Amino acid sequence: MIRCHLARLLGERKLKISDVSRDTGINRGTLSRLYYEKAERFEAEALDQLCRYFGCQIGDLLEFVDDKVQARPKNTRKTRSA
Repeated sequence: MIRCHLARLLGERKLKISDVSRDTGINRGTLSRLYYEKAERFEAEALDQLCRYFGCQIGDLLEFVDDKVQARPKNTRKTRSA
């Protein structure tokens, strides 16, 4: 799964989605989908603009998290039957 750290970057800088939208020209809906990690695809131009705006690398904005490593097994302890 790809994690987007836009929410963290905004929080660290005390910015709002509307601030970034106004300053970069990126559609507010696009930024909202990134913020809430609902985006199904990423436009290279938008990512380029965000990296320039925040002065960061793509790895600071996006991160790959292996779902298999992240998932925790359910409690498999056997219970005693009466």
